[in-house]
Amino acid sequence: MTPLIDGLQYANWSEKIFRQMRAGGVDAVHVTITYHETFRETVLEIEAWNRWFERFPELIFQGRTAADVQRARDTGRTAIFFGSQNPSCIEDDIGLVEVLHTLGLRFMQLTYNNQSLLASGCYEATDSGLTRMGRAVVAEMNRVGMVVDMSHSGERSTRDAIEHSSRPITISHANPHSWHPALRNKSDDLLRALGASGGFLGLSVYPHHLKNGSSCSLQDWCDMVARAVDLVGPAQVGIGSDLCQDQPDSIVEWMRSGRWTKTVDYGEGSADAPGFPPMPGWFNDNCDFGGIRAGLTASGMDAATIDGVMGANWMRFFDISFGPQQARDGHRFHAAG
Repeated sequence: MTPLIDGLQYANWSEKIFRQMRAGGVDAVHVTITYHETFRETVLEIEAWNRWFERFPELIFQGRTAADVQRARDTGRTAIFFGSQNPSCIEDDIGLVEVLHTLGLRFMQLTYNNQSLLASGCYEATDSGLTRMGRAVVAEMNRVGMVVDMSHSGERSTRDAIEHSSRPITISHANPHSWHPALRNKSDDLLRALGASGGFLGLSVYPHHLKNGSSCSLQDWCDMVARAVDLVGPAQVGIGSDLCQDQPDSIVEWMRSGRWTKTVDYGEGSADAPGFPPMPGWFNDNCDFGGIRAGLTASGMDAATIDGVMGANWMRFFDISFGPQQARDGHRFHAAG
């Protein structure tokens, strides 16, 4: 059996959702634990997850290595891998990269839409690329085994990260801009560069990233998957659904506005509909991954490529990404574990 892995979710977690993960056969999920939180606030989020792991040990546990995906499969549970959608969790202290990796953080975005201390976000008018601190933090993330995620970053910053990182980076939840021109979606040239570097693309099901939004058909999405496979490579594409299940609309204000503005930043939404858009009818929760597999099969994609997209590709990426860096030769490296 092929592992089933989702490369990004930000749900309003509950026993119901954990049980849906098991019903849907989801072996591992990259979970956003922090957006604009400080280091101490991020630790509080980890404490809250520790309580979830304590309450539901038969359903979920904290994942730290690729081997934990197989452990999840062997024990009928879901491995939870921590990630941050903003570098605010390290504040202005590069030493916190290693501390957070020790606590289990395995992914960190260098920006969330705006300019950060590390890079430029996709909503900035000018993208100045990686900053001096950004280059240093990327090197430190490479060293400890934390994945550089450029999902919300601008084009130049993402290209800089690809070129500067000695380990493959990810765009964990975005789609090709040529398929749907959302600000967050990435150009074909950039996706080709991502693929050439060994990087990874997680494809989103979030309506603002989809052609026709909430009305996007499963066939259209599957056609987009085939396009992404051609651009990035069949072994370097997976799902990063960006599922925000059961979140109240009020949480969007925190996601997009944080503490950086006094007004509401609508970001990818609109002033008329500032909350979460309805999900496409074919994907509402973790029970619906089987429908995606069926859709890819019906679209004519071969079984090996489908297995990769559904999770085998992510598992290989976890295996080369989460261990400390032992040796470096350009984009070639050896990872422990």
